[in-house]
Amino acid sequence: MAETGARKIRLGMVGGGSGAFIGAVHRIVARIDGDYDLVAGAFSSRAEISRASGAAIGLDPARVYGSYDEMARAEAGRPDGIEAVAIVTPNHLHAGPARAFLEAGIHVICDKPLTATLAEAEALAKVEPRNGAKFLLTHNYTGFPLIRQARKMVADGLLGTLRMVNVEYAQDWLTKPVESKQAEWRLDPARSGAGGAIGDIGTHAYNLMRFVVGQKPEALAADLAALVPGRVLDDNVNILLRFAGGARGMLWASQVAPGNENGLRLRIYGDRAGLDWSQEDPNRLHYTPFGEPRQILTRGGPMAGVGGAAPGTGVRVPSGHPEGYLEAFATLYAEFAAVIRGDTEPADRLPSLADGLEGVRFIDTAVRSSQSDSRWLPL
Repeated sequence: MAETGARKIRLGMVGGGSGAFIGAVHRIVARIDGDYDLVAGAFSSRAEISRASGAAIGLDPARVYGSYDEMARAEAGRPDGIEAVAIVTPNHLHAGPARAFLEAGIHVICDKPLTATLAEAEALAKVEPRNGAKFLLTHNYTGFPLIRQARKMVADGLLGTLRMVNVEYAQDWLTKPVESKQAEWRLDPARSGAGGAIGDIGTHAYNLMRFVVGQKPEALAADLAALVPGRVLDDNVNILLRFAGGARGMLWASQVAPGNENGLRLRIYGDRAGLDWSQEDPNRLHYTPFGEPRQILTRGGPMAGVGGAAPGTGVRVPSGHPEGYLEAFATLYAEFAAVIRGDTEPADRLPSLADGLEGVRFIDTAVRSSQSDSRWLPL
């Protein structure tokens, strides 16, 4: 996937001001394929920080706002107003901006999870967007070419009847008490919601599993723990999953596992073959038919004998040249730009508001399960 030369989408941003990690990531990936121009923003709830952040990016001061409400009203009324907005705030500030911009007829690109609470997510799902405004949830790991390949292989039946699904997301950055802007809001129930690690990275693991497997678990049993003394929200998550077809699953998410940086890994086993993929080695997918040697499929490499290459793989450079986190993220932005322009209908591979609602229901069910004596709850 390369720069298209097509009309650029006028983009705004809510959040992502000075010192915000994910806002900078969104600005980078929006530029990779040349599909967007960032022209407006409300970068902080503090007007002076928003103005300073806008100036640092080089925006017109007249289009740097002190609140998302002001921005939605003003930009919707301009003939050259933004067509899409990226919401890159802490969890508790997703629902308000998303509603405001959808109702203003502006497409929304929102960081995960969808909202901080299930009630907010359910209310947002009932919003009627003006002028057909669309919604993208940035579960960016679904943009990896070999994750899309794995999805196709599962759908094509190459693994046979699914039996086991194992997904894990292990980090170590919260192993000790941490004082930083990034840690502070993630450990605060008022801003993060009822889930800590499960909302931050567990929801990524769940979405990745759902994307590839194509089946929704029918029940789960969760054990969420805050292992660092004094911590209120979970920093380690263990969940058992049951699927309607009889398959069993396990999800482990931890931010207190020393030696792990960003260890997102997915393993799927059927009665014919198994798949194994790791985000830290994203350009290789291990495929093992039962009784045969392991095959290593590579990003952009030959796929003969494994069902052919998946559509919409987002490969930008020749095989052997690594692509990773930013490029996978950019694939979602590029495909959403095509939807905004009307070049294509939204593909089911793009994470939607419905996927976001399911993710928040997963968090809510896991939290309740962990607090329950019976554990197993329907999902």
